[in-house]
Amino acid sequence: MSIQVLINLFLAALWMFLQDELSILTFFSGYLIGLLVLWILRHFFAKPFYLNSFVAVFKLFLVFIYELITSSLLVMRQVLRPKINITPGIITLKTDLEGELEITLLALLLTLTPGSVVLEVSQDGKVFYIHAMDIPESSDAVYRSQHKFEKAIKGVTRKWWN
Repeated sequence: MSIQVLINLFLAALWMFLQDELSILTFFSGYLIGLLVLWILRHFFAKPFYLNSFVAVFKLFLVFIYELITSSLLVMRQVLRPKINITPGIITLKTDLEGELEITLLALLLTLTPGSVVLEVSQDGKVFYIHAMDIPESSDAVYRSQHKFEKAIKGVTRKWWN
């Protein structure tokens, strides 16, 4: 992937110098032309087109923002009730993610969403112990966000780092 970025930057600089105009706009247009050239030649590289990795990271970011907003609304609804009626507890969550990077990303993303905190991860990294603010509602939200996060994490790590 890094060779593709370097080739794209080289093509952008070459375009800028061939245009005889040293400006950001000329460099940017050369960068776009370099993207087009690399996309056309993508079959000659051993790794996938590098822009796909950035799209996958952006999708993971959007999934996180969506889950952050929905879980924040769930917590606000619980807290703003006249009488707080919650049943906190610990739930277990099984995952099929592999590797330290994927497991750490899932643990961090689940912890950053309001209403749930990852307390512990098993030795093999397959089971998460999560404290949920309200077991009936929060546990369902945690399971839904786990599946979304796992899909997005696999999209990033299994294409980008391998």
